[in-house]
Amino acid sequence: MTHPLVEQLRFARSELQRGLEGVTDEEARQRILPMNCIAWNVGHLAWQEQRYWLQRAQDQMPRPDVNEGFASGGPASTPLLS
Repeated sequence: MTHPLVEQLRFARSELQRGLEGVTDEEARQRILPMNCIAWNVGHLAWQEQRYWLQRAQDQMPRPDVNEGFASGGPASTPLLS
């Protein structure tokens, strides 16, 4: 039986993917100040997942680049969505 938190994570991911359908790299990289661009926010969500589900819970960090590029308080950037 799958833990309810895992089910919630899967649902949130699927809804995020559904919301991003049809968004181009160009659109995802547009930054409307003071907000970050869509692509950075997707990376930030990946950072959150890695931080809580892998690093803190299992002492694993498979993608250090995500930790460096999308952590809270980091510099603004406009990465590719793809």
